[in-house]
Parts: sequence; C-alpha cells; structure tokens
Amino acid sequence: MTKAFIHRLRERSAQALGAFSAGKRILLAGATITLAGCSANPIYTTTGMVLSNYAEGEATPYVLEMKDPEMACALGLSLDPLVYSFSRVTSPPDTTGSLLMLLAANCSEYNAMEAEITYLRANHEGNVNEARDAREQVKRLNAEIAHRRLLAFERAMAAYKFDPGAEPVECPFLLDDQDELTFLMGLVTGMQAIVNDANSGAMAGIPRNIAPQAERAVRCVENEKWGGVPNAVRALVWLLLPDTRPPMSPDPWDVLEHSRELGFDRGFRVASALEVVAAETFGRPDVLEEAIRAAADAESEMEVSSAYQLLDSVAHRVLLHSSDKHWAANYGYRTPSNSFGSLSPVSSNRSTQTMDLDDLL
Repeated sequence: MTKAFIHRLRERSAQALGAFSAGKRILLAGATITLAGCSANPIYTTTGMVLSNYAEGEATPYVLEMKDPEMACALGLSLDPLVYSFSRVTSPPDTTGSLLMLLAANCSEYNAMEAEITYLRANHEGNVNEARDAREQVKRLNAEIAHRRLLAFERAMAAYKFDPGAEPVECPFLLDDQDELTFLMGLVTGMQAIVNDANSGAMAGIPRNIAPQAERAVRCVENEKWGGVPNAVRALVWLLLPDTRPPMSPDPWDVLEHSRELGFDRGFRVASALEVVAAETFGRPDVLEEAIRAAADAESEMEVSSAYQLLDSVAHRVLLHSSDKHWAANYGYRTPSNSFGSLSPVSSNRSTQTMDLDDLL
C-alpha cells in the first residue's frame, strides 16, 4: 500500500469513530432526558396518592370532629386547590374533594349571611342604597355558593360511580360510615345548590333535575342512623316538586318534624336546619318558630355526637342565621344572646331583661 492510501484510510476510520461517538452521546443524552421526564411523574403520582389517602383517612375524620365552622371552611378553601391539583397526574380524589368543596361553599355562605343581615337592617332603617347594594351582593354570593355546591355534588356522585339519573336506581357500594356520610352530604349539597340558585335569581343555572334524583338516591342511606336527614331531603323535594311525592305518603311537614326529633336523638341538627330552610322557602312562619324553638331547647338536652360535631355546628349556624334574619327584619338587630329560640323580644318562657347602656361601654 502507498503511504497516501494508508493516510486516507486512517482519516476515514477516525471520522467513523467520531460519528459513532457523537451518535452515542446524542442517544445517551436523549435517554437521560427521557428518564428524567419519566422519573418526575411517578413522584408526583405517589405524592398525590399519599396526600389523598391522608386527607380521606385522617384529615376528614378530624375535620368532622371540629366545632369551628369558620376554621373548617377555611381548610376547604386552602386544601382543595392543592389536593385537586394532583388529579393531573393521578385519579381525581373525588371523595375528599367533595367534602373540601362543601366546606369551601360554606365560606361563601357565611359571607352571604352577613350580606343578608346588612340588607335586612338597611331595609328596616330605610337606607335604600345600602339595602340595594347588599341585596345584589347576596345574589352574587348565592350564585357562587350554588356553583361550589354543584361541584361538591358531582364529586360525591363520581366518587362512588353513581349515576343519579339511571333507571332503575342502583345504590352504590358504601364501605363504611364515612362513605355513607360523604354520599349523603353530597345529595344534601345538591339540594342546597338549587335553593341557592333560586336565591341568586337563577344566575348559576343549576339543573333542577337534581331534586328528583336526590329524592330517589337518598333512599340508599338509612334514615334513623343518620338522624332523619334522608327523609328530610325527601320531604323537601316533595314540597319543591309535589309530583314526586309517592301515594299514601305522610305530609311533608310531619316528616320534617319527625326528622328533626331523630336528629336530636343522634346528636346533630342537620334535619332541623333543613326544616327551617323549608319553612322559609315556602312561607311557613309557624313551622319556622317551632323549629327554632325546638332547636334552641335541644342545646341543653341534646348530646352532640363527638364524631360529627361539625355537622351540628354548621346546622346551628343555619338555625341562628334564620333567627337573626327575623330579628333584623322586624327589629333592626340580630338575635340577642339570651333570646335564641324566640322570635320576639318578649317570650313566654323567658324573663324580660332590661339592657343597661353602661354595659355597652
């Protein structure tokens, strides 16, 4: 071989080795990038699963034992975006998500309660502009509540793969009390969304067919075990949609009264709160007065369930607000601290107390 040929052979060999080395480096870099990308998702997925399991297994029972509705609703507002952000990399945590959104809706409801009292007081005092502004705020907040409660309802149904519109109704598999409560409160929240939407002037556009769906689905949960709440939901639907009331069924107002008493026995006044909502919605001041009086009397007689203290605290908030609305509309101020249970300053079972202005200083 000539020296020139040997030189060219060496150059080509070197070029081939260089190309192979470059290709190897490109493949190695690509593999590294691929592995890095794949390694991120399993971490996020695992974190999401751990967080969801913790929220359902530990956080939810803890929250249900709380006595502070404001703190509980703040928990829903803060945790829902975090917990649900993991639905991008794993299955949506619908069970926990339903409760979190329910709590978030309660925050909006507490704001709406304050705006409603402002409206009633301004209206009582003849302050037209303040009353008009507060009334508009009440409508907007009710639309916000309705949106959040609809989402809580949809998550609860999705959590148990339950189709509320299916014919015939096939009850979901509910493993334990927490599942039963989550499913039940999802149905209650769906009903509340309809009422909130009505109070907003239909700004939220909540489907009205939730009502008959809830009436059928709530039969999947034992009534006495859950303090009359299932039957209270059914009675409320019968009042909203009389055609859904079965033949020979008892009067809805009798059902609500019986449900209220069952709630007192079980240690939470959710059914009592639903009775008050019905009395306000359908203009029954006699039922309203009796329900508030009974709920107030129950405070000294009822042993609140330690596992579901939050349910009773939220229900108490609804009952007290109903009383406050009556007092604000008729007297210009909220229910006095010693008058919950009465809808007038002079009560037959309470001694009249005179306020000393020095006490306000």
